[in-house]
Amino acid sequence: MDGPRSTLEPPPAGRADFVQRQTLLRVRGRSVAWVPPLLLLVAIGVLDWNTSDDFRFISWIVLVPGIAAAICGVWGTVVFVVLSVATYIMVDASWEEQSQTGVPDFILVTVGGILAVLACVVRVRGERRMLHMQDVVDTTRRVVLRPLAPGWGDLDHAAVYLAADSEARVGGDFYDIQPGRYGTRVLLGDVQGKGLGAVEAAAALLGTFREAAYHEPLLSTVADRLEVRMLRQVRYHVALGDDDGDRFATGILVGFPEADENTIEIVNFGHEPPLVIAPDGVRSLPPGDGLPLGLSELAYGPPPVLSVRLAPGETLLLVTDGVTEARDAGGEFFPLRDRVARALAEDARAAEPQYLVQFVRDGTLRHCGGRLADDTTIFAVRRPRQPKKWGQAQP
Repeated sequence: MDGPRSTLEPPPAGRADFVQRQTLLRVRGRSVAWVPPLLLLVAIGVLDWNTSDDFRFISWIVLVPGIAAAICGVWGTVVFVVLSVATYIMVDASWEEQSQTGVPDFILVTVGGILAVLACVVRVRGERRMLHMQDVVDTTRRVVLRPLAPGWGDLDHAAVYLAADSEARVGGDFYDIQPGRYGTRVLLGDVQGKGLGAVEAAAALLGTFREAAYHEPLLSTVADRLEVRMLRQVRYHVALGDDDGDRFATGILVGFPEADENTIEIVNFGHEPPLVIAPDGVRSLPPGDGLPLGLSELAYGPPPVLSVRLAPGETLLLVTDGVTEARDAGGEFFPLRDRVARALAEDARAAEPQYLVQFVRDGTLRHCGGRLADDTTIFAVRRPRQPKKWGQAQP
């Protein structure tokens, strides 16, 4: 499900409006954007032709270029400006001289048409610029949050990422799965703050995780490497004079040892403890005592590595605080565990990663009315009941 991740999240507001408008203005793949202004042009001409000289409709023809500017291309708008001026001249000339609207309305239609063309040029350039910027952001996010192939690391998994800033589409949340020589490791986290600094920190942590999780035999060593990388990232930005001296990241590091298919190892860096969704119910894992990444100078030792039971077929649900801190209109937090438990009681499919991620995503958005206060990541992973034999030399 990670591959088609974008199918689970709403596109950013600007792009969504543009794509939706283009979809509505196409029939069988062909643009019909020209139909509304043409119908209006014909309607105004017919109405003016069939009314008395007490009330003339022809001046309303200035609306036609304006509507074309909003939904058509530049050249389409130019065509409707020409048609509007020509129609105005033809229809107005058909009236007796004392009933004609004359030069003033002709100037109105002409100037209105010119302004409509200019407005259309500005609109089209803005849309192209917006689409280009969204493509750049999509590429950036794809580099940070790489697509995960189905069954990657011999795990069933699903994920969705929702940015609180719908235009940015990328923030400080991060996750990944890395198969390696000593089993598969999973990481999910949330960098404090927003903006480019948070994205850079997330990318740095993921890069370190992908190397350390593959090579290091002990999960505690992977955790140490992540802490050192976060400290280095902070010191680098402080040296540059950036206001990143207090940046940190919460996270969950999970190891799936090959030697024991019923046990996982967890290091909790000050993050919300994961939930385990099993056929017999939902349970929370121990919270752990670790501090967030980047705050090791405040602790007396590294965070502990906890061993917990997770049988094949049981799903591990990891979320960032965009889910746990989502509030409704009354200020109530989203009751994640209760909602998942209720869904599991009603339908056993709630333990499946794809179903679970969609359920939590939809429930969170409904709870907060679609107004996310923070970036939101929902990640579900489990060992399949019939695991495959994963090769030792994976990238």
